Amino acid sequence: MGGVDAYSGFPLGVRLFWVTLTILDPATALLIICRRRSGVVLGNAVIIADIAVNWTVFAVVGGLSYFGVISQSLFAVLIVVTARPLWRWFGPSSSRQRADTNKVA
Repeated sequence: MGGVDAYSGFPLGVRLFWVTLTILDPATALLIICRRRSGVVLGNAVIIADIAVNWTVFAVVGGLSYFGVISQSLFAVLIVVTARPLWRWFGPSSSRQRADTNKVA
């Protein structure tokens, strides 16, 4: 609700990134719910970028809890480890890929 000012104690670039997550996180969740492979890719990209930003802020600026960055890093491990099984389970993403798969079968 506070927009970029919600994180007023942090550098502007970090604040913009964190606010952008209010769009990226739900978009990722929606893609995963819809079983889209793009959700797997976006989810990995978002969590890796997020832990990189948060660890950098933790080390350089401060203001983040050790518990927070550790627990988020453990969650990132879960996301990365489950990426390949989800990719396989979700199957081809595009209608063209599905059509090509159906031709082979």
